[in-house]
Amino acid sequence: MSDLTDLSVLDGLSKNETIKATSNHLRGLIKEELLEDTPAFGDASEQLLKFHGIYQQDDRDRRKEARAKGLDKHHQLMIRTRIPGGVVSPDAYIAHDDISRRWANGTLRVTTRQDFQLHGVLKGDIKKSIRAINDALLTTLGGCGDVERNIMCCPEPIADRFHADVHRSIAAMVTELTPKTGAYHEIWLDGEVVETSEPEVEPLYREQYLPRKFKTTVALEGDNCVDVYAHDLAIVAMRTADGAVRGFNVLVGGGLGRTHNKPETFVAVAQPLCFVQPDQVVGVAREVVAVQRDFGDRANRRHARLKYTIADHGLDWFRDEVQKRVAFQLQPPEPLAWKPVDDHLGWHEQGDGRLYVGIYIENGRIADVEGVRSRTGLRRIVEELRPEVRLTAQQNVILAGIDPADRPRVERLMAEHGIAAVEVIPQAVRNAMACPAIPTCGLAVAEAERALPGLIRRLATVLDELGLGAERISFRMSGCPNGCSRPYLGDVGFVGTTLGKYDVMLGGDFNGTRLNRLFAPNVPITEIPALLRPMFETFRAGRRPDEGFGNWVDRVGFDSLREIAAAERTA
Repeated sequence: MSDLTDLSVLDGLSKNETIKATSNHLRGLIKEELLEDTPAFGDASEQLLKFHGIYQQDDRDRRKEARAKGLDKHHQLMIRTRIPGGVVSPDAYIAHDDISRRWANGTLRVTTRQDFQLHGVLKGDIKKSIRAINDALLTTLGGCGDVERNIMCCPEPIADRFHADVHRSIAAMVTELTPKTGAYHEIWLDGEVVETSEPEVEPLYREQYLPRKFKTTVALEGDNCVDVYAHDLAIVAMRTADGAVRGFNVLVGGGLGRTHNKPETFVAVAQPLCFVQPDQVVGVAREVVAVQRDFGDRANRRHARLKYTIADHGLDWFRDEVQKRVAFQLQPPEPLAWKPVDDHLGWHEQGDGRLYVGIYIENGRIADVEGVRSRTGLRRIVEELRPEVRLTAQQNVILAGIDPADRPRVERLMAEHGIAAVEVIPQAVRNAMACPAIPTCGLAVAEAERALPGLIRRLATVLDELGLGAERISFRMSGCPNGCSRPYLGDVGFVGTTLGKYDVMLGGDFNGTRLNRLFAPNVPITEIPALLRPMFETFRAGRRPDEGFGNWVDRVGFDSLREIAAAERTA
């Protein structure tokens, strides 16, 4: 198999930096290796594929069997489509469903960053899958890799000037921050290779792109449904009295990845940087990315996210660097106030005479499993009624633009396919989410998507028994400390440490504005309900009016909670 791993690492840089610098703007040997009759790509191509929206993985459920038979891993690929704001046309939704049936594992995965992921695609089918996505007018370029990833936004499909202005700003940012390399079209879409004496230029990312991935979200004033504090760059659209966008608050330096037993790695919430006018937001976004490009750590990938650049140099320094690069004055950031987070589930009016409905999808997996046939049900609704589809940051699906006369038909199709109306879903289940973890993610050290459904229903039963079934408590589970399900911002977080065990994190808040903290390490999943029950009991008895569980935990403190847990063990 062709490979580039014999290249010497450039002085002082990580191996990944060498691969990027010598890749000819993300081409490497991907095109050549596509022609090879092998089940997997080489190491260098594996890294470059991420920029094209592709992760090379293997089916971890089959590893033991393969080893016993002396076989190689069951190699497969994951494709991530970049979907700005989570907005998917009916045709694009149907295209993804078709790809999942023909070349993937028969399911669609909605991510916490409003993307689609397709799992289980074989190397021989990868090019056909990418072409089909592009034929539906979406792309996978920048779905992964050391570039700006999918730009998120509140998915609420309200037909007014404010929402329209925000989406125009997002479209402009996408254009500015998307890599300009011709490699993607050449490799996947058989684009013509243009011979020219002028070297290809990547105006923003240059030869080595960014030191690490870069995540941006856009929130609407008062609505933190997209977890603004978790991102490298967070932009909050502020309203005028008559419903226009009057400007944007800009926050920087959020990030929820860390490594077990590496205290130099840490999670961080984004900090307020500045306020800018509507026509300045694209420029400030570009220069925030550029400062990270120039000053991010390229020797140690564990120290390469924007949060570490800011921690090393300071927020004032970072603001000064951005100010040097823009032609306008950065204004002081304005204070932010958040309403209780709305997951936008259930039926709502759009403001144009039509309706939208938010549909709960457990852990984002659109599949036909036992009595819940969400894949077939959603496909029938989209084919028949042609709603616009929007993906939420909670891994759910919104169907928009529905004529009120069609609401009974949608509800019948949902019921026929076992898709529950939001009113009958327990609050604990509704407000829980997990990352895919095993068997597809190579970083996972514990289960998440397959483990949380059983655990959350046991916790929902406990809450019901205590009269807390209607309480909004967020539960988030991750199969490793990288935190793709944003576990560090939930009321309760479960972070996998090894198979069957989790760090239990407490003290965040439902609105995602405060990090939780480690309460109990390495707890077997079977013991988690017993660990939490006495805390729920004490919360019920001692909470203040309208006080959420995470806020109560933060107020009473871990010392009191540990006394509660100790008393329960000795009872």
